[in-house]
This record gives sequence, structure tokens and C-alpha cells, in this order.
Amino acid sequence: MKTIVICSGGLDSVSLAHRVAAERELVGLLSFDYGQRHRKELDSAAACAKRLGVPHEVIDIREIGRHLTGSALTDDVDVPDGHYAEETMKATVVPNRNAIMLAIAFGVAAARKADAVATAVHGGDHFIYPDCRPGFINAFQAMQDHALEGYADVTLHAPYVNVSKADIVADGAKHGTPFAETWSCYKGGARHCGRCGTCVERREAFHLAGVADPTDYEDPDFWVAATGAFAAEEVR
Repeated sequence: MKTIVICSGGLDSVSLAHRVAAERELVGLLSFDYGQRHRKELDSAAACAKRLGVPHEVIDIREIGRHLTGSALTDDVDVPDGHYAEETMKATVVPNRNAIMLAIAFGVAAARKADAVATAVHGGDHFIYPDCRPGFINAFQAMQDHALEGYADVTLHAPYVNVSKADIVADGAKHGTPFAETWSCYKGGARHCGRCGTCVERREAFHLAGVADPTDYEDPDFWVAATGAFAAEEVR
């Protein structure tokens, strides 16, 4: 099945690219420049495509992103530290981001006669990001079935939508993902900060999966307090 992977260059999407390369016919990686704070993830996506021997295209939607204001990922807003399941992490929401990217990716797939578009949304995203939840994935597929009816039959492949980040780490390890060559940190410094939501989630996932974490963090132990505080809140 000819599949295009939406690849940001983060741990999840690079793991997905390696999985698709092993299980399907990977025909290319598609990334989006929506005006995010840094391009480190896009560089990681390019490296992944080169490693897997497939084309990599970056679609420039900065003009669209310029209007999706208010997010810590695009504006001059401080990136919050802590666990993803904290209310403060809503500052990292970019409105309708996945819906916009998927709609473009489905158009590309239809034009190029691909059979599927793969996205790495996962269970850990559900609390914060509505366009990462199973209901959205199912509804988007139904919408695209109508949008492309009679022209193309493209399926949305989201194998991680109901699993945890730790499950993705385990799956990535199974498929030989070079985790050190992925980038997650929202802050885009020389090293992963270890404190933002995605760094905390990344560090925790390696721990829960029992896989060695090769990531170089500025604050490698912050995740312990962040995840512990969240667990304490859950118990109350």
C-alpha cells in the first residue's frame, strides 16, 4: 500500500516512518512549515527521508500559520514546563493544525495516486489536542471519503492513535528508529531542555518502555518531579 507519512521530525513521526517503511510501501515524507519556533524538527525529518531513501517535501503554510495566533509554538509566548496533562499545556495548541495538514496531505496523496496518509497522533495527545483524538480521526476519514468520492480512495493510517508514547518508543526500537536523530523539544535550543511538556513526555516514555534514552537533556531529571506531581493529582 503506497503511503505518505506526515513527518514533523519528532520521535513519534520518525518512528512511524520506520514502521511504514517496514510494513508498507513508503513513497515519501511530508512536512509542514507553519511558522513554528524553530526548524530542528524539519531537519530531523529531512534526515529520516534520506536514511529511508524516499523524497522529503516541506510545504510552506506560514501564511496560514501567521493567522493561527496565540500558541506558544508560533508566537512570542513562553513555552510552559511540566506534564502534558496540565492545564498550562493548552498554550501549545495551534488551532486546527492537524486538520489543515491532513487535508493538504490527502490532496497530495490523491494527486499522486497514493493509497494512504499516515499520521503519528497518539493517546498521550488526547487530553490537550482535540485533533489527535479517535473521534477526529474517524470523522476526518468520513469527510475525505466524501471529498474524494469518485476520484481517489485514500485511507488515514493512524496506528498509534490509541496507544501511549511508551508504546511508540517500544515500536520505534523494534523497527530500528535512531531516536538520537529525532527532535521533540518545543524550545529549539542546542539541546533538549528536559522541562517542556514534550521533553517530559519523551523522557517518561523511554523510562516506561524500558528503552535506553539517548537524548541529551539540559535538565535530565526534571521529568521525575513533573510526572510525580501529576500522578499525585490523579490520586486525589
